[in-house]
Amino acid sequence: MIVLHYTAMQTAEAALERLCDAKVEVSAHYLIAEDGRIWQMVDETMRAWHAGTGQWGDVTDVNSRSIGIELANCGDHPFPEPQMQALEDLMPRIMVRWAVSPSSVIAHSDMAPGRKIDPGPRFDWHRLARQGLAHWPQPMSPQPVEPEAFRQNLQKFGYPDVEDSILLDAMRLRFRPWGRGPLAPEDMAISAGLAAS
Repeated sequence: MIVLHYTAMQTAEAALERLCDAKVEVSAHYLIAEDGRIWQMVDETMRAWHAGTGQWGDVTDVNSRSIGIELANCGDHPFPEPQMQALEDLMPRIMVRWAVSPSSVIAHSDMAPGRKIDPGPRFDWHRLARQGLAHWPQPMSPQPVEPEAFRQNLQKFGYPDVEDSILLDAMRLRFRPWGRGPLAPEDMAISAGLAAS
């Protein structure tokens, strides 16, 4: 898998220093600055400590099965064009080397819902999906609101078994960041599209 994160730090250099500090026990394979500079901190064959506790599908040790990419951003502004271009240049090579499918490119918030929100609502997943670098569900018409079907659909796609409200928030962060309020027919349509993938 590939797991995308944001650093939640003011500068890429500050994030680099933290990610290389063994005392804090956090690391990632790559860090991409706002201007497109890329640092590789951990060899892809080695385990990095980027994901923490969480699950995606039947994978419970995500750190051992993924490449972690940190994007220098606090989550409160869009990701700059040079940074997105650098990410789009890097990802295809990783995906080929490790046979990573677009559906196995996930957000930190996907595998740790309720605990993590990165890369957040300002990250453009649809842009990656248009290039075959991430998954986006096929458009479907709004579906009747059925919480159990919603849960089953998202778990089929890979989301872990968490409370319904947390699951809804996690799905919306990635696929419908403008969504508010209780589970809606539009959310059901997205979940059905994901389950049909």
